[in-house]
Amino acid sequence: MLSVNNIEVIYNSVILVLRGISFQVESGQIVSLLGPNGAGKSTTLKAISGLLRSETGEITRGNVTWHDQRIDQHSAEEIVRRGLIQVIEGRPLFRHLTVEENLITGAMPYEGGRHAKSDLEMVFNYFPRLRDLRKRTSGYLSGGEGQMLVIGRALMGHPKLIMLDEPSLGLAPMLVEEIFEIVGNIRAREKVSVLLVEQNARAALGIADHGYVMENGRIVMDAPAAQLRENEDIKEFYLGLNQLGQRKSYREVKHYKRRKRWLG
Repeated sequence: MLSVNNIEVIYNSVILVLRGISFQVESGQIVSLLGPNGAGKSTTLKAISGLLRSETGEITRGNVTWHDQRIDQHSAEEIVRRGLIQVIEGRPLFRHLTVEENLITGAMPYEGGRHAKSDLEMVFNYFPRLRDLRKRTSGYLSGGEGQMLVIGRALMGHPKLIMLDEPSLGLAPMLVEEIFEIVGNIRAREKVSVLLVEQNARAALGIADHGYVMENGRIVMDAPAAQLRENEDIKEFYLGLNQLGQRKSYREVKHYKRRKRWLG
């Protein structure tokens, strides 16, 4: 479905952020991009969704294809109409609108919102809490409720690929588990592919089929998610476990000197 082919991204014609990123998302897959802050994960999503232009960024090399057709030169609104929808980090909402009104705005790119009524029921089935809050002004939602709303709003547009940027950010562990379970159900029932950007490696690898590890604007490792979960470097640097599967103490982390193998 989606192929990112050796792209470089520069901001303000000066700052090189992505340095030859390549990966694929197949139909029905959940693919996770892992990495620390500043690795270039969010920039990668914006390069796909067309949002780079709003931040004075541009793809200067390589291309992005969707079903073998280039989309990196299209506008963000055209990319949304093709079925690629990004859920932006930080849960941005129309905070003066109600929950239901926010959801209806997400329906407009798909056939002018003609299916909004039935699509609302679909979203409420995945997120029953939103049904209870449908008349609530969205600016008063909690972080977890806001995350449910932005994912639900993306579903209203009938995506073929949904790109989630840090959906666990600032949420309690039990709520993260619930939201990731719902994402897995959406993939299974709606046949939607998912590209997931996450720092919570444990949660991401728990639902992903394949994972890519990004650092300093490059992909340094990729493998099936089950294989990454067993990789000693991933355990140590991303899951916080030692070779015996035990959590590392702060003292061990503070004094640990060995460099990551891919940076050696």
